[in-house]
Amino acid sequence: MALVPIAKQGNFLHIYDFKIDPNHVEEFIRLFNEFDYSEANPMHKSPAQVKDGALVQDVADPTRFWLIGEWSDIEVHARIRKQFVEMKPAFIRYVVGGKFVPAYGKVVSATPQEILDRAQRQGAT
Repeated sequence: MALVPIAKQGNFLHIYDFKIDPNHVEEFIRLFNEFDYSEANPMHKSPAQVKDGALVQDVADPTRFWLIGEWSDIEVHARIRKQFVEMKPAFIRYVVGGKFVPAYGKVVSATPQEILDRAQRQGAT
């Protein structure tokens, strides 16, 4: 399998950092996936979404999650996020405090693909 950078330099990551009601962790994941994989999710319809998000659960605290995705334009993400908020997806009810707001980061360094390809070739010999 080819090595690929996690994100492209110049793009942006949205990083949601939130906790879930400990009594509803599995239900949260189920409802999140149900919404995320549905046609209703407006995020998947934007060409500004470079890589789909990944929902990540903290191994030290199973009530803590991160949602990380890559976008070429965070202003587009912010506009679509307003639509998302108005939709009131069911999984949000399990977010402690109800706060589901991302921080944005600009990718300022990512290993160029040719370096990853070379490293993989050298490792295969």
